Amino acid sequence: MVRFQRQPPGTAITRTVLVVGGLAIALAAWLVVDSRPREGGFAAALAAVLLLVGGHRANHGAGGPVDRMLTELLDRAWDGAVIGAIVWETGTVGRPSVAAMVALTASYLSSYVRARGAALGYSVEESHVTRGLRYALVTIGLVGGDEWPIALTAVLAVLTAFVRISQVTQEERAA
Repeated sequence: MVRFQRQPPGTAITRTVLVVGGLAIALAAWLVVDSRPREGGFAAALAAVLLLVGGHRANHGAGGPVDRMLTELLDRAWDGAVIGAIVWETGTVGRPSVAAMVALTASYLSSYVRARGAALGYSVEESHVTRGLRYALVTIGLVGGDEWPIALTAVLAVLTAFVRISQVTQEERAA
């Protein structure tokens, strides 16, 4: 006999919001690669809002560990698909492409350091403010057609990686 675990209240809504956010990520990436960055920016903004709402719900009682894991996975998907599409579309040379590559690399490094620190038992916090700012800057860059928000995203991602590395290093020294 199969027994199902009782899910926390609101789990279905949280998962639906996150799944629709994942679909919006795919749409945003497709639009950017299809040379429609403005429309891709609006789809990226929709995905960002859904991921932030779903992540907030998952971390504050309306979801379980699966929902928190899905939030992290979709955050990586947002970076890889949306920022990766910017790299693809802008080519391999030029400031926007380099800034997008730096932002993507630093974002993944930051996420790895957070996950590795958490696996070691250290308290490395994930900030929804930092995540939201990263989403907003990329979206502004796509919708407005400017390259400076992508450069700011790269700076933010590098700073976030350094902060997390220093947090893990401090906890390692204290242990």
